[in-house]
Parts: sequence; structure tokens; C-alpha cells
Amino acid sequence: MTKDRFGNTHAPGLPYAHGEIIRDSRDDHAKLRNAWTHIERRTREMGADAVFNLSGLERGYPEPADGLAPMDDELAPALLSGRLEELALDHLGGNADVHAIMPFNRQTAAVMTATRVLAAPGSTVIGVSMTGSHPCVVRGAKYAGNTFIDTLGVAAFEEALAKFENVQLVSMTRLAVSYEILSVKDIERIVRLSHDAGAKVLVDDAGGARVGPAIFGQPKMLELGVDVGSTGLDKYGTIGPRIGLCGGAREIVEEMRALAFELGVEARPMVYPGIVQSLEQYDPARVVELVETTKQVTAAIKKRLGNRITETPVIARLDGEDILEIAMERAGITDRPVMPIEAYAGLAMLLLRDYGVMTVHFAGLPPGTSSMLIKFMPPETLERFGGPEKYADAVDKSLDKLAEVIGDEAALRELLFGAN
Repeated sequence: MTKDRFGNTHAPGLPYAHGEIIRDSRDDHAKLRNAWTHIERRTREMGADAVFNLSGLERGYPEPADGLAPMDDELAPALLSGRLEELALDHLGGNADVHAIMPFNRQTAAVMTATRVLAAPGSTVIGVSMTGSHPCVVRGAKYAGNTFIDTLGVAAFEEALAKFENVQLVSMTRLAVSYEILSVKDIERIVRLSHDAGAKVLVDDAGGARVGPAIFGQPKMLELGVDVGSTGLDKYGTIGPRIGLCGGAREIVEEMRALAFELGVEARPMVYPGIVQSLEQYDPARVVELVETTKQVTAAIKKRLGNRITETPVIARLDGEDILEIAMERAGITDRPVMPIEAYAGLAMLLLRDYGVMTVHFAGLPPGTSSMLIKFMPPETLERFGGPEKYADAVDKSLDKLAEVIGDEAALRELLFGAN
């Protein structure tokens, strides 16, 4: 089983270890409720402008343009389904003659529904990405009753495809949680080998659907030759709402649509006006702008933390192990007191409590990583906060405050969950 740098075994289906403070998703939800108290307090005392969404995610529902359509579950789909499909097929690189689209209530719902449809219970699902499949891919296979094999890179994928029997589905992630991307050459090989073996290909293209084409010059999602895939409209050039936009072979999508309505995981039709507006306003140049702003912030943080910061072509990250080590060094302790995910949770809570900064840690439950991701920062929000140097200063000072509680379990618990 995979371990972190401290030798801790990762929790099932997650790329990090749980600890005594954050034991499972129940504690993640308790932590989130405490985070809400800080947001409520800052908003009440200083106004909404005192909260800064620098998570790289846009999960609001911008008011649609006047006259677009009412937010009504019956009227909105009647008036906008055609326009939504047209925009979505263009966004995903689809062909109306062979492809269909389906909005789900979340990206996770789209991935899990596709897995249920494409992989019979007892079959094998192979995940392939640069650094590991997202937890929703792993959970999707588990809940569908499949054997799941995760592989890193095309060579390991080929080995698994040859080794395991009854492979019905390959779940490919173009842009991994670490923001390392599969090359087009590797993607083409994965798709060809999968189809030759009789397996369907599902692509978890949460951020890759836009980052791949806009930053790396790759084809759009359905131009990759996959059978079905989905992306989230809460990130990287789109403006919300938070839904999973699925597209693929018409017969597959129609089967997914039927199952989605049975399970209650379809996107409410009343949000169709927001989806249409999000797709209409999308411009690849915005993705480039977000990446450039992120690089400015990364440079400022590296002045303070040096090689603790890991960079990819589009984002930077401060790994949970490094957050924990920095706090331990500043506290002058040598024995690991908590897990990396708990140290990162403390840093995220301090940034929110003291500076109003919302990081990606509070956006996913359970969090998909123990790393602090510095990604796709809106320049206008960063400017309102005070710029890259002020952000880097906030991170540095929050690490100092984390060091004050890292060796005190009671104090860290109070930071994460509030006073009982």
C-alpha cells in the first residue's frame, strides 16, 4: 500500500493518511462547519469583500443575463436544452451526429454513473494518469463492484492491461490531481490499446478539458477518441455552477441519463441558464491569464519557502509533508505529532480565519490531496487581497502560527473544529 514520506499508510481510496484528529470524512465535515463560522464572522463584521476565493474554483451561480430563461425545473430545459447541447458539444469537441451531453450535479456523479454503466460487477477497471486517479474514480469502481487497478503512466498501463482479465473499462485522467498531464501521444496509445482489448474509455477531464487545449495545445475532450468523459464547470475559465458536464457516444450517454435520474444525481434543470451563460462566456485566454497570475504568486512564495514549493507548468503546490516539516522545524520539535493532512488543514484554517483566504482544502470532501494547491488565481481577486507578496506573507505568517499549535493536540483540535 502507498505510504507518505513519513511512512504512514494512505487511507483507502485517498492519496494521504488519516490521523487521530482527522479520522475520516465525518471530521472533514466538522472542520468545514467551523470554517463556515469564520466566513460568517468576517462577512458580518467586514462585509463580503473580506472573503477572498483564491481556491482556483468558481462554485457560485452568477445571475444569468436578463431574459435568458427562468430558474425553473420545467421551463428552463424546455427553453434551453438545444442551446445547452450546442454549446456543450462545441466545448467538449463533440459531433452532434454521434455524441450527446448530460449535465450531472457534480463531476463525481458523472464519473461514478459512467462506471456503473460501462463496467459490469466483477469486471476490472484500470485507472491511468500521471500520478494517480482521483478518489471519485476509485470510489466509482468500488461502488460498481469492480476490481480497480491504478497505474501511473502508459508503460504501467500496458503492463496491467496485459496482466488482468475481464477489463471492461479504462478510466483515464488527462490532468492528474498533481496537475501533471498525459501527452497526446500517450493518450492516443491508451485509447487504442483499450479499444483493441475490448474496453471502453472514460476520461475524468475535470480540469483537463480546458487546460489541455488552452495551455498545452491538446485536442478537446471528445476529439481524443474516448467513449465518454466529463468535466467540471467550476474551474479554469468557466464560472460555475458546480456541475459535471458529461459528453460521449449517444447510446452511452442516454443509458447514463436514465440511471442518473433513477439515482437522483442529474443536474437540476433550473441551473441550465447558468450552464449556458458559463459556456457562452468561456474564452481560452482566461485560462492563460489565470496561469500567469498563479506563476506570480508562486514566485513570491518561493522567495520565502524555496524548494519546498513544487511547480508544474500550470500550478504550484506545497505538499502536506512539507507543511508539517516546516511547522515542526519552526516549533523546534523532531517527533511527528500529527499527519500531513492535519497540518495542511491547520494551515488552511489559519489562512481563512486570519486573512479570509479560501483555499481548495475546503472545496472537496474528503479533500483530494494533502497538498496546498496554488492554482488558477483570478487576478482581480488577488489584487483585491493585496497582490502576490501579501499572499505569500499570509502563508508564511500562517505557518508560524501553525508551528505554535502543531505539537499541542488540544490546541490543533480547537483550531480545526472550534471550541466545544
